[in-house]
Amino acid sequence: MILLINPPLVKPSEPPPGLARLHGALCSAGVRCEAIDANIESILHLLQKPLSATDKWTRRAVRDRDRNIESLRSPRGYTDLQRYKRAVSDLNRLLEKAVNGTDLLSLANHTRTGLSPLRSADLLRAADEYTKNPFHDYFSHRLSDAVERHSPELVGFSLNFLSQAFSAFSMMGYLRANFPGIKIIVGGGLATSWVRSPNWKNPFEGLIDHVIDGPGERALLELTGKFSCNTAFRPDYTPFPMHDYCAPGPILPYSASSGCYWNRCSFCPEKAEGTQYEPVHPATAVAEAASLVRQARPALLHFLDSALSPALLQRLAKYPPGAPWYGFVRITKRLADVDFCMALRRSGCAMLKLGLESGDQGVIDAEGKGIDLETASRALKSLDAAGIGSYVYLLFGTPSESENEARNTLDFTVRHARYIDFLNLAIFNMPINSPDARRFGTEPHYEGDLSLYTGFAHPRGWDRHSIRKFLDKEFRRHPSIAPIIANDPPYFTSNHAAFFRI
Repeated sequence: MILLINPPLVKPSEPPPGLARLHGALCSAGVRCEAIDANIESILHLLQKPLSATDKWTRRAVRDRDRNIESLRSPRGYTDLQRYKRAVSDLNRLLEKAVNGTDLLSLANHTRTGLSPLRSADLLRAADEYTKNPFHDYFSHRLSDAVERHSPELVGFSLNFLSQAFSAFSMMGYLRANFPGIKIIVGGGLATSWVRSPNWKNPFEGLIDHVIDGPGERALLELTGKFSCNTAFRPDYTPFPMHDYCAPGPILPYSASSGCYWNRCSFCPEKAEGTQYEPVHPATAVAEAASLVRQARPALLHFLDSALSPALLQRLAKYPPGAPWYGFVRITKRLADVDFCMALRRSGCAMLKLGLESGDQGVIDAEGKGIDLETASRALKSLDAAGIGSYVYLLFGTPSESENEARNTLDFTVRHARYIDFLNLAIFNMPINSPDARRFGTEPHYEGDLSLYTGFAHPRGWDRHSIRKFLDKEFRRHPSIAPIIANDPPYFTSNHAAFFRI
């Protein structure tokens, strides 16, 4: 019997898609399996923790706790952005005040002062000191009950984000101390990145029995004596409390591919890790998504693909999945066609996330993005005309960018501000296993044996300090851009943004 766990902490807006796919694969093969979303359970547990409020803000947050939680679970909670922000801010205040000592907790992150999830020694310390974890009261009872009830031989942790690392290792430490006969397995996006790093030497022997590289369905089946040549497994969301999440109805995450169909962008972590593009046939994907929609009746369908392929978009436009949906896309000539955008809107598309990255054509070409800025301009206008929200991602500090090119991005964003609904601004990180990393001369940046990125000497002197100054002093404060920045839902960001477009 296998027990699957999604550890805290990630945004508590939707169920874990990786565990849903693992659960579906194992159950379809006749393997006994249970899944626990410890993320949503532990956050709700901590939000109910009694607090002795000494300040006005915390007293208000305690008083309005239940109302604020229900507000995020109701469509009415998304009709007024300022009221929404207050509800989210107050809930976050409760999490901040519910922990003491070195832990820093929010609705989107968990860190520990003085410790780093990039250092294996600090993660092993979290395993040894599991009683100090802010979720210990929750997981010590929950895991003990699950082990007593199901007697699992294997416990698998889905580790996708750094924000989950400390709690995942604390939970593993608890299991190893109290149930030493259980085998512990770790997989997920973060674990995969660790294994594919050129510096990987497993530092967790004695705590973790197996670290899975890449999709875990077949690996888990083999560990149980089952074998499958299948590469596409139907997700099963029945183990998860779909109406407990912080969303106005269930969000159904669904992936129609792994990897990226473009796979040519310089410095892309997926490219550097050698992640292959493996799509589900568009007809199969749309039919499967529609079937899951009929089963779960979600408020929103979230496509998780690195980029929805043109063929899948075409299929979605012709065969609506039956629920509002959003996902990440590459900017193509097809999106510059207003009629096609209208068809996407009729199919339920509420918002698209667009990886524009730069408003300078030279930077785009140098980084292998394959985007034409004139096409991007027409796509933004067409999406706006069709009523589809745009969540635009910009990346600053790539090796081909200097301050001049960054200002071109500023100018492009200002010219198109009326067509952009949300913005994500990021500073470039050099993947440690990028074949181009050595070309730019690495230097210490992220300290730790588990670091996925490395510092580099920018060839044009456009360093992180200068970029932050530019973004904080100029970009975010521009009168055409500041209102777009203010639109972003705090903490939940793109996970909730579409609800302001439905």
